[in-house]
Amino acid sequence: MTDAFDQTIHPIDETETAAPPRRARWSIALPIGALAAAVAGTIGLGTTSAGESRVARGAYLTTISGCGDCHTPGDFYGKPDETKPLSGSEVGFEIPGLGVFHGPNLTPDRETGLGRWSEAEIVTAIRTGIRPDGRELAPIMPWRNFARLSDEDARAVAAYLKSLPPIGHRVPGPFGPQDRPTSFVMKIVAP
Repeated sequence: MTDAFDQTIHPIDETETAAPPRRARWSIALPIGALAAAVAGTIGLGTTSAGESRVARGAYLTTISGCGDCHTPGDFYGKPDETKPLSGSEVGFEIPGLGVFHGPNLTPDRETGLGRWSEAEIVTAIRTGIRPDGRELAPIMPWRNFARLSDEDARAVAAYLKSLPPIGHRVPGPFGPQDRPTSFVMKIVAP
């Protein structure tokens, strides 16, 4: 009698029709169990409240989207200031003919950040490129990519931004095409 765990391959006579080698029953159950454990770990199985998991999802999306690259001081110098995450960049982007734009403060500071914006206004800006005052976001902001976020993910990003500690940090500008910037600038140059 063959053991259930025997996976030895035996030579097959080409004139015979052979059944596939027997596999252990647990060989399928193991990957399914691992997948279930991974999914359970991802969704938390009730270990956090809905608001906490939404904020955690927003933190994750903000991180993988690279928001800190343009909105965290020091990031463009290779030394992000982790004490002021997403509080705005001191480095501007120059777009010829349009001016210089700095990644603004995304913390909920009422004077220099998004503190006066509602979550719905943040979602609208992320997905349409339009600020609460009706102005368009700087062209360097990839809102067209973020427009494809699901409603749930866009709200999670907004909830995360509103959950940050407010940091008072006013960024320079914006500067029009004829203005002289007061900070370091990265320039986009056409080929």
